[in-house]
Amino acid sequence: MKVGVIGLGYVGLPLAVAFAEADNGVIALDVDPLKVSAVAAGDSYIEDISSERLQAVLPKIRATYRYADLAQADAVIICVPTPLTENREPDLGPLDAAGKSLAQVLQPGQLIVLESTTYPGTTRERLMPLLESSGLRVGTDINLAFSPERVDPGRTDYTLRTTPKVMGGITPACLDRADDLYSQICDHVVRVSTPEAAELTKLLENIFRSVNIALVNELAILAERMGIDIWEVVDAAATKPYGFMRFEPGPGMGGHCLPVDPFYLTWRARQFHMSTEFIELAGKINQYMPYHCAERVEQALNDVSKPVKGSRILILGASYKGGVGDIRESPALRIIEVLAGRGGIVSYHDEYVPSLPMLGLESVPLDDDAVAAADAVVLVTAHPRIDHPSIAARSALFVDLRGVTRGMRVENLVRL
Repeated sequence: MKVGVIGLGYVGLPLAVAFAEADNGVIALDVDPLKVSAVAAGDSYIEDISSERLQAVLPKIRATYRYADLAQADAVIICVPTPLTENREPDLGPLDAAGKSLAQVLQPGQLIVLESTTYPGTTRERLMPLLESSGLRVGTDINLAFSPERVDPGRTDYTLRTTPKVMGGITPACLDRADDLYSQICDHVVRVSTPEAAELTKLLENIFRSVNIALVNELAILAERMGIDIWEVVDAAATKPYGFMRFEPGPGMGGHCLPVDPFYLTWRARQFHMSTEFIELAGKINQYMPYHCAERVEQALNDVSKPVKGSRILILGASYKGGVGDIRESPALRIIEVLAGRGGIVSYHDEYVPSLPMLGLESVPLDDDAVAAADAVVLVTAHPRIDHPSIAARSALFVDLRGVTRGMRVENLVRL
């Protein structure tokens, strides 16, 4: 079997490798020539896929930027970005471009699966007409389904194979084809009745997290004003064996899903004359958190008689989560911008992110000199293999926005 994958990012490249490992030929396509060249050379740029693993299946992968090559595929999976515009509305430009280009090379009998997260109705109302502009009809000549990606970068307990795969087809036959495809690389397939149900499933998963993170973030702000340790409260509440799911406060949400996906549903809901105020409020709270955290740093400096302006501030962690180098929507970037805008002399350390060109910064070594020189060390992203409690004990001022130092009793320690 030959499988085409359009988009070789955090979703597409792992899929390409997984299908190659299942003994399929893979046509790996991206419009970015640097990604195509890297894959062709066996040089992985995704943390979850080592270069050694990519190189092991390289004979089965053809990296390309030519859509014409996809005419040879039995199935094509679309994994292009679905970002937001500046007005926080869906930007389906990459999907439209992929659909139009694919329509020019479609062959009878092919299966097309959309994995990119989007609003309910996209597969049927947006992608299907683009594909049918080829003259081929979905359900008769070709098959079409939606199966949302569920990638959590850096996670090892739930992988592409062990995470249940949700999917919905335009027709029952489309769903059967998608089931046969993904059963090669996923242990458990979850079939739903329509693509719309599968599309909404992915949004529900991420909105559930977004709303609960917003709730605990708002409580963290309130607890600070009331002089209550929010981490102690969360730890205590988590001892209840039923009816409570642990979520922790933090500097805000980042990555390719949580800060973006809820807005796809709020935009779609407006077309049905409904305002999803609950979801939108959660988004506002989470977007505010980086600013609150910057103010927390400013307050901590003020308490030791130092202004932000002229203070040397060392940020620990620039990516949006520990163990990965993904800086998309990372709250660390906004915190750095705010503190630098208020006159702080900001540096950062992140072994996964060697430079931040948009901010004109490069990661500094995390040695005794860097810690000693800082007026404040701010933990934004807790990467593994870093002894944060030890750094906190050696810092003139340590601001912990992730709660990794809870339980420590140090005068120079301030927590979110």
